[in-house]
Amino acid sequence: MGEPEAVSLLQETAVDPGLYRGYAIDLDGTVYLGVELLPGAAETIATLRALDRRIVFLSNNPLDTRERYAALLTRLGVPTTPEEIVNSSGVMVEYLRRRHPGARLFVIGEASFQGELRRAGWTLTEDPGRIDVVVAAFDRTFDYRKLQIAFDAIRGGARLVATNPDPYCPVPGGGLPDCGAITAAIEAATGARADAVVGKPSETMAQAALSRLGVRPGEAIVVGDRLDTDVAMGVRAGMHTALVLTGATRREHLAGSCVRPEFVLDDLRGLLRSASS
Repeated sequence: MGEPEAVSLLQETAVDPGLYRGYAIDLDGTVYLGVELLPGAAETIATLRALDRRIVFLSNNPLDTRERYAALLTRLGVPTTPEEIVNSSGVMVEYLRRRHPGARLFVIGEASFQGELRRAGWTLTEDPGRIDVVVAAFDRTFDYRKLQIAFDAIRGGARLVATNPDPYCPVPGGGLPDCGAITAAIEAATGARADAVVGKPSETMAQAALSRLGVRPGEAIVVGDRLDTDVAMGVRAGMHTALVLTGATRREHLAGSCVRPEFVLDDLRGLLRSASS
């Protein structure tokens, strides 16, 4: 099938669903904001599924497990299984298994993420002398004590990895400082740099999504509300890209960005070719 036409970044266009076998759709700011579905989200996803398109949902937010994300979507009217969720905490578990098997972790993250790592078999410790890897994540309980432990561990030879680069998480009325802000504080204090940031826009996240979809990059489209994570991941991985204007990005942000989506949509309804086209 042909490539989508080049489009102006200053106008909304409709995406032909016949062009893509797989859809990797961001959650926060794209499907929902807070705990409210965004306009047209449920209907659009239902239509894509009726057209036999494969869908996975992406999130850089490590606060919940795949099971809980699936349950939330189902409650909101988008029936979803855990296998359809690709989130940064799950991708981090797989990354650690490959790169740091048996490592002892200090996790700057909330109880849900710590529990996920413990269930996966990892040993968590706050003793700087025993820490092999510092794992930074979205953590609303981050404080000076945690920064000191990370500082001491990294200065003692521990590695630093992070779940996602987002400086903030969009919520109704504003945002919450996210993993990117925490990682920046650790890097500034220690002079170290994270070995890996496994969430979007990383290749690790892109490959996890493509593997779950079971399609080649050129057969898939990434849909999200952030240029620097969602769209950048798609561009780097050779996937098609659509930016929605329901979350972190406004139309005026496009002019100053070197990251260019193929499509710019007011919301998810733009994923379906309009009846008149």
